[in-house]
Amino acid sequence: MNEPAQSETAQHRPAHHPDYPEALLGFMRTGWRGSTLPGLAPLEHTPIHTRRREQLSNAFPGETLVIPTGREKVRNSDCFFPFRPGSDFVWLTGEHDPDAVLVMRPDGDDHDAVLYARPRSPKETDEFFRDSQYGELWIGRRHSLAERGTLLGIETADLSELEKVLSDVNPAETRVLRGHDATVDAAIEAPEKPRQSDDPNAPVELDRDSQLAATLSELRLVKDEWEIAQLVDAVDATVRGFEDVARVLPRGREISERLLEGVFGLRARHDGNGVGYSSIVAAGAHATTLHWTRNDGRTRPGELLLMDMGVENRHLYTADVTRTLPVSGRFTDLQREIYQIVYASQQAGIEAVRPGVEFKEVNRVCMRVLAEGLEALGVLPCSAEEALDKDKQLYRRWSLHGFGHMLGIDVHDCARARKTHYRDGAVDEGYVLTVEPGLYFQPEDELVPEELRGIGIRIEDDVLVTSSGAEVLSAGLPRKPDEVESWLAEQREQGPRLPD
Repeated sequence: MNEPAQSETAQHRPAHHPDYPEALLGFMRTGWRGSTLPGLAPLEHTPIHTRRREQLSNAFPGETLVIPTGREKVRNSDCFFPFRPGSDFVWLTGEHDPDAVLVMRPDGDDHDAVLYARPRSPKETDEFFRDSQYGELWIGRRHSLAERGTLLGIETADLSELEKVLSDVNPAETRVLRGHDATVDAAIEAPEKPRQSDDPNAPVELDRDSQLAATLSELRLVKDEWEIAQLVDAVDATVRGFEDVARVLPRGREISERLLEGVFGLRARHDGNGVGYSSIVAAGAHATTLHWTRNDGRTRPGELLLMDMGVENRHLYTADVTRTLPVSGRFTDLQREIYQIVYASQQAGIEAVRPGVEFKEVNRVCMRVLAEGLEALGVLPCSAEEALDKDKQLYRRWSLHGFGHMLGIDVHDCARARKTHYRDGAVDEGYVLTVEPGLYFQPEDELVPEELRGIGIRIEDDVLVTSSGAEVLSAGLPRKPDEVESWLAEQREQGPRLPD
């Protein structure tokens, strides 16, 4: 199932690499000293991962659970995309390396958890110096299985043993987190899909494996203190990244969207793992394209600049923040009028957030303010009340998306939770979500006045649900239009800076 350590394989041998004469092979196989890492102790967050595995164990007593992290993806030829571990897997283990698989087997009322991982490159084979994907001479030292077990507080085993383990399990008593590792998926027969009711209002029936995925998402909805600290860390780095961009944004001349993307990317890579998602740097009419990630345009004085960006921190928790700035430093009267509508919508949504409020209610609050603003602008073909009717929703031509989403170790966190626990459910203390209404007037939209066409405004903040309401984690970036203008002027006055 998993290829054993071996001499050079065609899969891992780049065509441009020179051949090895036998004399060189013999020379390379000798004289390597072993290395140890003394004094290792469990990582600070290791007990948190142990507790999470206990939660998952309690949800599926007597069943085997298989959670892979995934494998490296080919970018082109023999080059790979930077590996990012599977979110559920890393939430349960803290392990960041590719190929690993967590297997939890029932043991009485509990589970025995074993992490199957790739061991260090063995010196007795040529993998160490010939394998460009796994060889430690190429990619650096990995932890040994024992070191990994000490750091993560979990039993470890060689990945080569996994095939036999999976061949011995009963598929009817096993659940697999599918879609991450094709080899693991193929090793255990997938469950049959349940027949769905013809009633569109009936809940969707999930198969065994989908139930595992849903449960993991639902367990992740409430953030513990450590997770909240990670999100604060990611948000704080994101605030610094927005400041970096503002400090190089010229007032009176054009500049490339990609330069601004790169400035933020420098901060994300320096202060965290990288960006949490593809940065949106949308100047002018590009702001009306929700997922504008080509970033191949240029800013222009007098226009707006919408930036949707977030740093993923070193523990893989991400921020997700959007600000819309006036490139010249001041909003025009029309820009300010639209901005105020979006700000009022966002503020109403934030004020609505509290434990027990329905997710859809926060959306209704935000959308009502947007619809009333569109009516005041003379855009709607009817009253705001009529446009909000659930059978019409005409306002959505210009709002396009809902008020927000859950946030955490994924930018769209907990996405496989059942609707009754998410979109059709209520928020609870410890949830973290975005509040991000927007208005977008497409350049080609003939149903709006010409002066509105090409204007897109979104304001997005990351909000923690507390016992008394909501805490805006991203409050370090101003939202009110006057404060945005003052902040932009202050950043420009201070000038560019390099990360510490």
